[in-house]
Amino acid sequence: MGSTSVNGVAEKNDKGIHFSGLHLDGLATQKSREATSNSATDREPFVIGVAGGAAAGKTAVCDMIIEQLCDQRVVVVNQESFYYDLTDDEVNHVHEYNFDHPDAFDTEHLISCMEKLRHGLAVDVPNYDFITHKRKLPPRKVNPSDVIILEGILVFHDSRVREMMNMKIFVDTDADVRLARRIRRDTAEKGRDLKTVLDQYSKFVKPAFDDFILPTKKYTDIIIPRGGDNHVAIDLIVQHIHTKLGQHNLCKIYPNLSVIQSTFQIRGMHTLIRDAKTTTHDFIFYSDRLIRLVVEHGLGHLPFKEKQIITPTGSVYTGVEFCKRLCGISIIRSGESMENALRACCKSIKIGKILIHREGDNGQQLVYHNLPMDIADRNVLLLDPILGTGNSAVQAISLLLQKGVQESNIIFLNLISAPQGVHVVCKRFPRIKIVTSEIEFGLNEEFRVIPGMGEFGDRYFGTDDNEAIS
Repeated sequence: MGSTSVNGVAEKNDKGIHFSGLHLDGLATQKSREATSNSATDREPFVIGVAGGAAAGKTAVCDMIIEQLCDQRVVVVNQESFYYDLTDDEVNHVHEYNFDHPDAFDTEHLISCMEKLRHGLAVDVPNYDFITHKRKLPPRKVNPSDVIILEGILVFHDSRVREMMNMKIFVDTDADVRLARRIRRDTAEKGRDLKTVLDQYSKFVKPAFDDFILPTKKYTDIIIPRGGDNHVAIDLIVQHIHTKLGQHNLCKIYPNLSVIQSTFQIRGMHTLIRDAKTTTHDFIFYSDRLIRLVVEHGLGHLPFKEKQIITPTGSVYTGVEFCKRLCGISIIRSGESMENALRACCKSIKIGKILIHREGDNGQQLVYHNLPMDIADRNVLLLDPILGTGNSAVQAISLLLQKGVQESNIIFLNLISAPQGVHVVCKRFPRIKIVTSEIEFGLNEEFRVIPGMGEFGDRYFGTDDNEAIS
């Protein structure tokens, strides 16, 4: 796949490769609350895979990432540590052994170590001796960390290893540069003579790169030309890692989930609207403020196109033009509370409605809808302040798809989301976008969101109707 890059870093998303730098996701006992939240809130490490040809500069890239992530615990696991021990016969004919073939690595052991690290367990990584071509004692003790970097020529070859990674980086360096570096490294660090290095390169290294390493480039998220010399690319990657480390774990699982960055203002507003003693007037006021933030964040996920205008000073300004084919769809009744904020942000926007009759957790029934006639041609902002079980959202989204709306054109906006609902919606509709302001602990025995904020529609509209969880 051919590509050019801006600032020397190419990023690949679900639509292919683009080059934007880095665009680079009281109701229960304390015991049950902790059990509900464990799977959703325990922090998992951020796993980065760094691949590329031998001597491409992978180690330099890893070192620079570690240096800039100085406030995080980072460990590096080298694929080279997992070479198989050579037999005595293989050692005697080591020049005929292909160290660049996938079969040269003990991938099962590598996977076992990575799984343990991902689950917070310390591991013993083999200590491979490149002179004796055998593992030596003691092994290297590796402790669980915030960031795990797995580095090696073929770390993207096995799909099971790839699936563990949150970010995949391919270091792309010219073949002549890689050969020169390999000669220096193998003669100085691995005790090999020049002829052996050149013979091995022509016989094994170059063919293996073409057959096994280069094809894995298609799996990468980010391509870094020039390796450690590309400081701009490293800076952008580190910024992206910092952002991801600050996100909820669900954002790492579902890249289509976006949780707006928390601030003291946002936490303060959540404190007020969650407080059972807050008056209806204050509940509406602070809910509207939070909803406005969610709407503005959601609008940022809409497509746009570049536009040049002339300012009053006669200067040219290059900006963007907002998406015009847009509509809002509120899930009655709580979703209607979000309409004012949407109208405040999008002048004259069309708004449709969907009514779903709710009877407990499983008795959901679509009973009414009033949608724009041309909804199939529009981007849709689906409005419901609480994502609980996800059942109502699934019914609403299914209706929109039946009406011809593209799944990738739907953005679901809500104030709070339960992990169970996020799983349901994202697994069923992987191309929809969800924008929320906070992820909850989970659901209680009555399928109500905890800690939650009560019956949102009742509190917002000042009624006593019994509205179940969406």
